[in-house]
Amino acid sequence: MHILITGHRGRLGGRLAELLAPAHTVTGVDLPELDLADPGAVARLADLRPDWVIHTAAWTDVDGCARDPERAMRINAYGTKHVALACQRLGIPLTHISTNEVFDGAKTTPYLEYDAPNPINPYAASKWAAEQIVRELLPQHQIVRLSWLIAHGGKNFVQTVLARARDRQPLRVVIDEIAAPTYNDDLAPALIRLVEGGHFGTYHLVNEGQTTRHALARFVLDRAGFEATPIEPIVLAQYPRPSTVPPRAVLRNQAAALLGITLRPWQDAVIDFLREEGLLKE
Repeated sequence: MHILITGHRGRLGGRLAELLAPAHTVTGVDLPELDLADPGAVARLADLRPDWVIHTAAWTDVDGCARDPERAMRINAYGTKHVALACQRLGIPLTHISTNEVFDGAKTTPYLEYDAPNPINPYAASKWAAEQIVRELLPQHQIVRLSWLIAHGGKNFVQTVLARARDRQPLRVVIDEIAAPTYNDDLAPALIRLVEGGHFGTYHLVNEGQTTRHALARFVLDRAGFEATPIEPIVLAQYPRPSTVPPRAVLRNQAAALLGITLRPWQDAVIDFLREEGLLKE
C-alpha cells in the first residue's frame, strides 16, 4: 500500500514513516513543500496517487493558536479540508490526528469516543472543525484523538520538567489539569494496526490511566534521580496563559479496545521513555 504522511518531519509522522516503511511504500510531505493553508499545494497531493493518507500535520502551538485564532482555523481546519478534498478526489481513506482538547474538561469520568465535544480554546475549536470536515467529506475515515504526547527527539512536558530540574530552576506545576499521557512509541504501532485493519471511525489512543501534570512531573523526577527536587503545586488559575485549558480531558480507549488494540499503563510507558533517553536511574 502507498501511504502518504503529512507532517512526516514531526515526531508522530516520523515514527509512523519509520515503522511503515518495511511493509509499505511511504511518501512524506511537510513544510516548506506542503503549506496546509495553500489549497493549490495541498490539491497536488493527489498527483502522488497514494492509497491512504495519514494526516499528522497541524499547528499545535496551543497558545499561539489562542493569539491568532484565524490562522489556527486556516491551518488546522481548512488545511485539513484541503487534504480531505484530495482524498475525496482519489476515493481513498484519510486518518486524521486530533486531540483531547476538543472536550471542555467538565466531565468527571473519562470521555468516550462519541461524547459530545465542546472546545473552549481556539486550538481545540480548529481541531473540532477539522473533525467535522473529515466526517462530512469522507465516508472512509479514521479520527484518532490523543493527549499529552511524549516523544523522543522533540520538546514535550517531560523533557521540560527534566531540563528545569537539571538547571536547578524552580518548578511550579498544576494539580488540577488531568489527562492521560501518550507515548509516541506506543501510539504509532497502535495507529498502524487501525490503518492496516481498515477500521474506520473515531478512536482514542492514549496510554491507560490518568494523572495530573503535577503527579506526572513528580513521577518523572523520582525515576530520573531528582527525588529531592521540589515541585510547588499550583492551580490553573495561578498559571495565566493565552489559552484556556480543559481541566479534566481524560480520554478512554473504548472503540479500539473492542478491536484488541490497547496501550499499556502510562507509568510503564514513561519509564520506557526515560530508559530509552538514558535518564532512568535503575
